Amino acid sequence: MNKNHEPPTSSVPRKGHDGSLNRRVLIAGGGIGGLTLALSLHQLGVPCTVFEAATEVRELGVGINILPHSARVLMSLGLLGELDDVAIRTRELRYLNHLGQQIWAGECGLWGGHDVPQLSMHRGRLHGVLWRAARARLPAGGLRNGYRLHGFTQGSHGVTARFTLADGTEAEERGDVLVGADGIHSALRALLHPGDGGIRWQGSQLWRGAVDWPVYEGGNVMLIAADSMAKLTVYAIAEGRSAGTRLTNWVMNGKVADGASPPPRRENWSRPGKLEEALPFARRLRLPFLDIEALIRATPQCFEYPECDRDPLPWWTQGRVTLLGDAAHPMYPTGSNGSAQAILDATCLARLLSELAPEAALSAYEAERRPKTAEVVRNNRRGGPERVLDLVAERAPKGFNRLEDVITTAELADIVGGYARLTGLASH
Repeated sequence: MNKNHEPPTSSVPRKGHDGSLNRRVLIAGGGIGGLTLALSLHQLGVPCTVFEAATEVRELGVGINILPHSARVLMSLGLLGELDDVAIRTRELRYLNHLGQQIWAGECGLWGGHDVPQLSMHRGRLHGVLWRAARARLPAGGLRNGYRLHGFTQGSHGVTARFTLADGTEAEERGDVLVGADGIHSALRALLHPGDGGIRWQGSQLWRGAVDWPVYEGGNVMLIAADSMAKLTVYAIAEGRSAGTRLTNWVMNGKVADGASPPPRRENWSRPGKLEEALPFARRLRLPFLDIEALIRATPQCFEYPECDRDPLPWWTQGRVTLLGDAAHPMYPTGSNGSAQAILDATCLARLLSELAPEAALSAYEAERRPKTAEVVRNNRRGGPERVLDLVAERAPKGFNRLEDVITTAELADIVGGYARLTGLASH
């Protein structure tokens, strides 16, 4: 349900003398989704300003996958070449059981028939490319650090956002639209939905790290291996510093609780973790061509994160205000779709804001994106495409002689292919 308080006065946007749209979009949050929105709006002639709470931008995080449906958006913004230079083009994805037996494999990106590659890279480098592009393209003052949103008011002619600055003072900014792209702990989401049920946690903890490691399986294969209690994701994200190596990203997912209690630590991708906490889960898995425990032990620093999401919202939009990305639909990092869905949100919203009046654009955006992302959130809770790993672990905990005795080809295709169709990857 859309919560617009006032009907749109017109569905046709107004243009200024220079051909740009006579409006201003305020974007709270300078992450991947917010910056993609800003760059997309700028390209379409819609003025915007990004307000980022952090006082400085640092290239944080570890690995991220840019799937072809989101890579295509970044290509349209003229960024794919720069990203390609600092990424690895992923050729294949494999799902394995805890003994390294293959359950499913599929070609990725260009090898999978897409017209753009799937890029595996450092999350901070992706953010850095977006930030530098926005800094170069937006007018002076288009990117502002140290602005933390804490309130807003709106009426028929615009919206006023209220910010707390880094020095403790307050500032107001007026625009025609306010977009909350401020992450899983979104201040704008809390303002719109004060009774929101909060963070949901099912008891799994993630440990993430990256280290130069000898090339395995050609250096461009993404592996996901699991049993009933542990799951490992591993893939290369950059060339290594020495010959025959690549900077290799790993994520260890371990079941540490039943999910009935709150997550142990606040969700933050950059929180330092303890390698020794990940090792018991690593020892549950064996791959013939990769020493998992040695890989983890060789990592100089890891980060931890409780695997969390939030329930899908009944609405995102109130008048001239809406949500985007993790602020709207935080999801488990299954299927590499968190950032992808934020990027798809951004390109959808930018297009509609360039075509329609503010309220009409936000209403159409929510109608297009909210049902799709809500179903991705729900599907990820059930395991997403990686649910095949759970089913095989449940049905054959000691391994198998013939995969078809455990899970059928049709069942594999339904789960993996169905997820690709749901997220928009297969449509391209």
